[in-house]
Amino acid sequence: MLATQYAIRTGGAPSPRRIRKWVQAALSEDAEITVRIVGAAEARALNRRFRGRDHATNVLTFVYEEGAWMRGDIALCAPVVAREARAQGKGVVAHYAHLVVHGVLHLQGYNHETEREARVMERRETQILRRMGYPDPYSGEA
Repeated sequence: MLATQYAIRTGGAPSPRRIRKWVQAALSEDAEITVRIVGAAEARALNRRFRGRDHATNVLTFVYEEGAWMRGDIALCAPVVAREARAQGKGVVAHYAHLVVHGVLHLQGYNHETEREARVMERRETQILRRMGYPDPYSGEA
């Protein structure tokens, strides 16, 4: 089950249909997920409250249940996603796809705390994105 919420108005945010496609491509188990597109103020407040970092970040993942049935939220900060896409020379849709996949993998236990974990997670992200026709987000391809 997937719910998509738009906390701000933005022309660059992906449709619920597109988000569903990305979530399904990254999921390997049943899940109840809410993907919320937020503004900088909400992203900053969430990041400060739950991670102790006082700035808006591109994506935050909140895991509530793991195992046979996963439950969690993914918050994507629209202004940060758009700014990063421009700075990295990427399409904003491709960047959203990457960050949704990244968040869904976090829900499934993937992490990037160590170099080894990062390599495994990045490899998985790249495989999923390429299957959907998006470039490797780590290669510098536009």
